Amino acid sequence: MRAETQNLIDEIKQGVTLLRRHFDWDQAVKRLEYLNARSEEADLWNNPQEAQKLMRERQTLDDGIGAVKRLQQSLSDNMELIELGEMEGDQSIVTDAEASIKSMAGEVRERQIETMLSGEADGNDTYLEIHAGAGGTESQDWANMLLRMYTRWAERRGFKVEVLEMHDGEEAGIKSATLLIKGQSAYGWLKTESGVHRLVRISPYDSNARRHTSFSSAWVYPVIDDTIEIDIPESEVRIDTYRSSGAGGQHVNTTDSAVRITHIPTGIAVACQAGRSQHQNRAKAWEMLRSRLYEVELEKREAAANAEQASKTDIGWGHQIRSYVLQPYQLVKDLRTGVESTSPSDVLDGDLDGFMEASLAHRIEGGAGVEVKDLD
Repeated sequence: MRAETQNLIDEIKQGVTLLRRHFDWDQAVKRLEYLNARSEEADLWNNPQEAQKLMRERQTLDDGIGAVKRLQQSLSDNMELIELGEMEGDQSIVTDAEASIKSMAGEVRERQIETMLSGEADGNDTYLEIHAGAGGTESQDWANMLLRMYTRWAERRGFKVEVLEMHDGEEAGIKSATLLIKGQSAYGWLKTESGVHRLVRISPYDSNARRHTSFSSAWVYPVIDDTIEIDIPESEVRIDTYRSSGAGGQHVNTTDSAVRITHIPTGIAVACQAGRSQHQNRAKAWEMLRSRLYEVELEKREAAANAEQASKTDIGWGHQIRSYVLQPYQLVKDLRTGVESTSPSDVLDGDLDGFMEASLAHRIEGGAGVEVKDLD
């Protein structure tokens, strides 16, 4: 057996051991057996909120335990195939088994990253706001590129994306947009993306083909369910209505149906124009505001809150989390973890997992002992 393959096998075994330890294996198996039995009981849905909570826990445990069992069995099967192929001198069997083991190693690493998504709201759907910085058309075009990047990332993971609000730029791009991204641990994956993103390129809008630097920001906060109570007195908010804008043809309401709610004590503002009526947009905007205020409370409990909150204060130098350089060289670099990619086109097409994994580890470990690697 090749040394490289043996190293991958050892890595998988170690990873599976860590996953079992994370689950507290024996207790997790017993808990899943209980939840499976409970799901069959007729009175489960007498309390819908409790039932939904139990079913989410059941799905999480079933997915995790099932993955560990499958990985263990697949590793055993492929090790036997390699041994068989070497005994019979059939290299094709060995090659196929080695490819499977390499794929498994990648899955184990991703599963280990997912164990870091254990924060209070990490499993929730998420809102993502994008805002263009100063700089007119350049920054607005960059904001639109970020919008596409995160949409493509979400689609790669099988997440559902809804555009709740969008304001087009004067010539190109967008001034701002708010997305609702639905999927398992959507907030947990995206939460470290909040901050300022910097683009350096030859401007397609500059007739002299000069290099420009543009800034846009992303802001991420979790969707919260009805079991979390956030009391917001109406005396503390200002509600504005305006006409919806952006592409949408006949589906864009020509009345003042879009709604913006501003929380006066904090200055937090949310907006929604996706609904067909002012009533729908008002209800969604209230949900978004509750989520934003809840996210503020979550931040207060985390050591990384100060750095994240500072990133919202200004869309420009000094508050960046990542740089995307297209000219004079090709490089995307995360300024918190040092992770780099020399293929900006892939990153802008949604290849963000490596950056997210590193920043999650950096956030949890406080920046200590994080392995910095090139993504290529």
